[in-house]
Amino acid sequence: MDPIYVTGHRNPDTDSIVAAMAYTALRNALGDREYEAACLGHVSDETQIVLNRFGFQPPKRIYSMYTQIRDLDYDTPPILHSAVTVSRGWSILQQQNSSIALPVANEDGTLFGMLSREDVATYNMSQIMLGRLEDIPLYNILSVLEGKVLNPSGEDRDSISGDLSIALPQSRENLLFQRPDSVVLCGNQPDMIRRALERNIHCLVVCQAEVPEELRMLPSETCIISTPYDAYRAARLIFQSAPIGRICRTSDLICFHLDDRVDEVREQVLKHRRSCYPLLDENEKIVGVLTRYHLLRPRRKRVVLVDHNEIAQSVPGLEEAEILEIIDHHRLADIQTLNPIYVRNEPVGSSNTIIAKMFQEKGLMPSEKMAGMMAAAILSDTVMFKSPTCTDTDRRLAERLARIANVSLDELGREIFSGALEDKDSRDLFFSDYKEFHIAGHDLAVAQITGVGCVKMLDRKQEFLKIMEETARKKHFSMVILMLTDVLEEGSQLLYVGDDDTIRQAFAVTPKGNTLFLPKVMSRKKQIIPMLTALWG
Repeated sequence: MDPIYVTGHRNPDTDSIVAAMAYTALRNALGDREYEAACLGHVSDETQIVLNRFGFQPPKRIYSMYTQIRDLDYDTPPILHSAVTVSRGWSILQQQNSSIALPVANEDGTLFGMLSREDVATYNMSQIMLGRLEDIPLYNILSVLEGKVLNPSGEDRDSISGDLSIALPQSRENLLFQRPDSVVLCGNQPDMIRRALERNIHCLVVCQAEVPEELRMLPSETCIISTPYDAYRAARLIFQSAPIGRICRTSDLICFHLDDRVDEVREQVLKHRRSCYPLLDENEKIVGVLTRYHLLRPRRKRVVLVDHNEIAQSVPGLEEAEILEIIDHHRLADIQTLNPIYVRNEPVGSSNTIIAKMFQEKGLMPSEKMAGMMAAAILSDTVMFKSPTCTDTDRRLAERLARIANVSLDELGREIFSGALEDKDSRDLFFSDYKEFHIAGHDLAVAQITGVGCVKMLDRKQEFLKIMEETARKKHFSMVILMLTDVLEEGSQLLYVGDDDTIRQAFAVTPKGNTLFLPKVMSRKKQIIPMLTALWG
C-alpha cells in the first residue's frame, strides 16, 4: 500500500518534525499502518538535540509531491536477456496479453532493446524468404527443437550456419543439398543421412526417427541433431532459435525513469507517439513498461499537513497531491483541496498540544519517549511558555507529557535553548527557522533564531543583512526579516531588509540601521505577521 506522508513545513522546527512523528505514531497505534512521518528540510541542531535526548531518528526526508512515474500502475512484464530465443520471446508475448512489447536487458539489467510482436513477425517473414541460418548458438537450436546431439562432432560445435533444406525422397539429385554449408532436415532416410554425412554438411536434423549407430559413428564433421518434431514444424521452429537481441529494436529508444514527473512524460508521449516505453530506476535498471493508457488516471500521492497550511511553506508539488488532513495552530492560509477533508486548527502555542489532545480523545497514552519528545516540542514552540501564543492548555498538556516521560520541564527547556549559537555558520542559522509568506500582494520571508544570549548575534549583523539582501533579490521579496529572540530577555532584535516606513508603521518604532528591539515580542506567528497583515490589509 502506498504511504500517507505526514509532514510539517519547509525548514522544519522542532514542533513541526515532532508533530509529524507523533501523529504518525498515533495513527499507527490505531491500526492505520500506512502513515509515515516525513520532513521537508534539514533537521536543526535544536531538533537533533531533542531526537537524541529521547532516542529517535529523524523522519524520512522528501523533496516533492509531484506525481511521478512510480505512482502509476505501469506494466511489469518479464524482462528478457538478449540471448533468449525468438521462440521463447514470442511465447512470453502471447502470455502477456496486455504487453505490447517486452524489455530486453543486458547482463547487468540495463536496457538493451524492446521486443514487439511486429519485430517477431517481420523476422519470420524475412526468414521464410531468405531460408538461411547465421551463427545460431547450438544451445538455442536444441532448446526450440527439444533436440539432442547424437555424435561426437556435434558436441564440439558451438553455433550453426547454413541454407536450410528439407530432404524429401526424390529422384533428381541436383535439387537436393549440394553445398557443405547446409542445414538439412530429414526423416527415416538412411541414404539421405549417409549422403549428408559424407558431404560433411554443417548440420543434419533428423525428425521423428532413429539414426543407426553405424551412421552415427561415420567419420564426419556434421553435427547430428534428433528432434521429436516432424520436418515441417522443425523447419519453422529452427528459425525461431535466433537470439532476440538480433531482431529487437535497439536504436532510437525513448525511455523514462521512475522519478520523472507525469506531466513532463505526458508531453513526450504525445510528441513521439510510440506504443510503449521502457522504464528505468535510478541505477538505469529496467523495471517496467509504460503505455499512454497508464497516464490517464495516475495515483496521486497522499499527505497529511501538520504545523502549517500555506502553500509557500509546504512541499513542492502539493497541488498534485491529495491532502487528507490538516492539523495546525497557525492562521488559515491559501491551501485548497478537491474534496472535503478533516481540518483541526486550534489557537494554541504548539501543534503537539493538539496532537496530545488527540491521544487523550482516542484513549491512548503516548510512549514514555514519545511523550518526552512532545513535551520538548511544546517548550520549543512556546519558548518555555513565554511566547504570547502560549495558552494554559499548552502548559497543562506539557506538564502531563513530562510526567509520563518522567522528565523536568525546566531542565528540558535549558537543554533545548542553551545550544552554542556562536559556533554555527550565519547562513545555516538564518535558514534554520525560515518561513515565506504572501500577504495582500506582498511576498516576504521571516526567519527566527531563538536561544539564550541572542543579543550576541548582533555582532554578525552585516553577515545576516547580506544574506537577507541576496534572498530578497533572488526571490523578489518586498521584505525579509530576521528575529533574534532571547528567551531570558523576553524580546526580539529585528533585522530587516525592505521599506523603513513599513517597519515604522507596523511596529510603532523608529528603526535605526535596519535594526530595532521589540520587547515582549517572541512570536513570529502572533506578533510579527499579524502586524504586517493589518498594515497591508
